[in-house]
Formats: sequence, C-alpha cells, structure tokens
Amino acid sequence: MKMKSLLLLILPVLILSSCGSGGSKKQPDKKSKDTMQKGYLVHLMTVNPGHFHAALVQKIMYDEISPDVYVYAPDGPDCQQHIDRINSYNNRPDNPTEWNEIVYTGEDFLDKMLEDKPGNVVVLSGNNKKKDEYILRSLDAGLHVLADKPMIIQPEDFILLEQAFLIAEDKRVLLYDIMTERYEVTTVLQKLLSSQEEIFGKLMTGTKEEPAVTKVSIHHFSKIVSGTPLLRPAWFFDVEQQGEGIVDVTTHLVDLIQWECFPEQILDPSDINMVEAKRWPTIINKEEFKKVTGLEEFPDYLQKDIKNGKLNVFANGEMAYQIRGIWAKVSVSWNYEAPPGGGDTHYSVMHGTGCDLVIRQGAEENFIPALYIENIKGTGIDDFKTKLEEKLATFPYDSLSVEAMNENVLKIIIPGKYRTNHEEHFGEVTSRFLEYLKEGALPEWEVAGMLTKYYTTTSALKKAKE
Repeated sequence: MKMKSLLLLILPVLILSSCGSGGSKKQPDKKSKDTMQKGYLVHLMTVNPGHFHAALVQKIMYDEISPDVYVYAPDGPDCQQHIDRINSYNNRPDNPTEWNEIVYTGEDFLDKMLEDKPGNVVVLSGNNKKKDEYILRSLDAGLHVLADKPMIIQPEDFILLEQAFLIAEDKRVLLYDIMTERYEVTTVLQKLLSSQEEIFGKLMTGTKEEPAVTKVSIHHFSKIVSGTPLLRPAWFFDVEQQGEGIVDVTTHLVDLIQWECFPEQILDPSDINMVEAKRWPTIINKEEFKKVTGLEEFPDYLQKDIKNGKLNVFANGEMAYQIRGIWAKVSVSWNYEAPPGGGDTHYSVMHGTGCDLVIRQGAEENFIPALYIENIKGTGIDDFKTKLEEKLATFPYDSLSVEAMNENVLKIIIPGKYRTNHEEHFGEVTSRFLEYLKEGALPEWEVAGMLTKYYTTTSALKKAKE
C-alpha cells in the first residue's frame, strides 16, 4: 500500500506530534492585537504559499477579513516572494491594501500552525505534492480551507479527497477550491444564454469527434503578474510536485462544463465516462528555464525529465469524455511565452439546437475574450438579432449590444465596466466563499461538483498513462 494512503489511519497521531519548536516568527504588534478584538468573521492563515495565486486572494481588502494574516511556511524564496507581493499591494499608489503579515518560518510550519491556530481559514496555494495532507489535517483541526486548484494531482488520491469532504461535514467546516473562471463575463453570458431555449435551443449530445462542448486553454510559463515579470519556483516544472497539465489547468475547464451544462445540479462520479485522454510535454531549454526561475542549472529532482539537455514538462493534456451522456472535450497546453501583445487564451464552444455559443480570445480579439453567436438555425439573422437583443435586456448587465459580423455570426458587445481580469477574479471567488461562510455551509451541488470534477481530471490522467 502506498504510504500516503495510510495518512488517514495515522492522522490523529500526526496532529498530536511536533517536528520541533525551531523557526522564527514576527510577533504581533499592537495593531494586530487591536484588530483581533474587532470580531472579524475571518482570520486568514496562509500555509506554504509557493504560488502567486496565494497573494492574489489578498489583492483587495474585505470587510469580513481581519487585516492580520498569519503565514506559516519554510524559510526560502517562495515565502519571501509571497510577502513581497503583499507588500507591493500595501504600497501601491491606487487603493493600497493594509495587510499585516505575521510570519512564522520553520520546517515545522504545518504543526506550528495547527498548534497556534490564530485564525479560522487556511489558504493553500503552492506546491501540490502535500496539499492533500495540508487539507486533511487543517479540516481535522476544525479549520475552513480555501484551496487553489488542483486539490489533488494523482488518481490514487481521490479517496483522500472523498475523506476530506466527510471530515469537513463532520467538523462543520468548509472546503472550497478557487474557480476564478466562473467570473469571466463572457463565460457568465455564455452560461446565461445557454439556458434560454428560445435562443440556444437545447444542448446537443454531440459525438467524440464533434463534442457538444469544447474548452481549450493555452497558458505560458513566462508572464507578467501584478505588473512584474513572474519568477516561478523550479518545482513548478516538476509534475510530481505541481501536477501534470491534464490535472492542473483542466480543473477550471471541467468545472465550467459542469457549471454551464448542469447548473446547480447534483453530479456524481458515476455520471462520468472517460473515453480518451492523452498527454505530451513542453520542451524548455536551459536559458528559458533560467529566465523564468533565476536558476543556472536544472535541480536534481528534474533530472528524470531531462532529454538531450532540455527539460520535458508534461504540461499538456487533452480528454474526451461523456458527462450524463453529453460529449465534452477539454484541452490545455503550455507554451514558453506568449506572442507580442498576447497572453493566456481561452476558447469555448457550446453547440445548441438553435445556435452555437463561442468564446474566442485570439489575435483578432486583441487577446480579449469575445462571445459570438454562430451557426444560427431556423430563422433569419435579423429576426434572431432582435430576439437576442430583447433577451440581453433582461440580463443583469446594462448596455449590452449585438453586432452582426456576417450573415450568420453575431457578436455580443460588452462594455468595459464589466471586464475584470484574472487577478481580480480571485477577489470575486473569495467574496463568494465569505457568503458561504456566513450561510454556514456549501450548497450540496458545490461539494458534489468538486468531487465529480477531480474524479474527471484524475481519471483523464490515468487514461492518458495507460
């Protein structure tokens, strides 16, 4: 039996044990002691923040969250970069934040956090190798968990995720993952229109060759975050620590398929039939690796992935599956860097009996997501345009308009005030999480959806390796 699978059996012992009292901690100052008395709903504890998403949760302030945030992490560049990002938000000229980071650094950081428990919500975004352990132990200690995706990266860990949600239910705490793509306005509009039968018709069943729903995402290792070139940790390129692409970014795409096609419905792993999956590497040379990590050499743990002096990262994956009989296709790929003026891109299509809803984000769209209505059936485009405009007027967005691109393609024109970027979406997810905390529970469809989602991604990895 894999040692990791024994974690549940020895969990109580782990929680009572200690790795020592070493490490350093910035002691709370008078400001932090005062704010602890204000009765905030949430006091955050950030654990081992190795990914920049951990900082993005704090890019804005929240009325419900204390300014004092406790960071528990091993000493090193991951922790320092996280603190630097928070400081940049505190010191920016426009709408600066007021976070007070109270930092403990030591190899016993997780035990120390569980011993101190100065907060009630654990934020996890970093090296994914031990994330399931962090989740399980935090929940068992009665702490809420807000976790970046992916929560698990191996098929054999799905049983641990099932156990995590059982513990959360027993302890009456919340476990929630950060699904930022639900807040992209074109995706929201695609979902809303897909529910309007007089516009979209009904979602088609599709086939493996022509799925009813397709979502494709292209990402880049070299990118700008919060106005600064991103320096990635070397472990990000190790699929044993970060996870392969087919279980990482695909989490968002699988989530969107469930969220759009089966809104607020209780899904189950038995609804998934994984038919086909594949994986392939992105090739990174030493100079590119140095540029994005700052390291002169590939670390020892990456030597297993070196071929002909270049790093092979299995960051790319594709899956074809059925969800409640509907055919879906998901694909993710990573390039080293985007073309000039470009960035990460998203393509999405939903095929209906009345029309197709298509999101494109290419050069023609200036790399800004745009929503098109294509392949209009059963009516003239002028009549359809009028009907669409009337329907859009009922949506919770004012000033939406429609432009005819040709005789069978319409484009939804979205005012700039509704355009929020990827970084801003973290605040929107956190605000939704706060709403669930106030309600005291997650909706049943959210929990069922998370389990079904991770069953899908890990099943795809298993299929791709067969």
